[in-house]
Amino acid sequence: MNFKVILQEAEEGGFIVSCPALPGCHSQGDSMKEALENIKEAIEGCVQSLAEERAKLVAPV
Repeated sequence: MNFKVILQEAEEGGFIVSCPALPGCHSQGDSMKEALENIKEAIEGCVQSLAEERAKLVAPV
């Protein structure tokens, strides 16, 4: 699964990265490479969390 991310230089140094398709999914890193690795982990966590929440909503009571 591919997601578009936005990578920006932070004023204090390093990089900030976010995933617009997943509100609240942000990360950072000292280098571009680190920031992109970190956002991959953040995206995986967000998607897993959303899947778990969805499973709770459709689970029989």
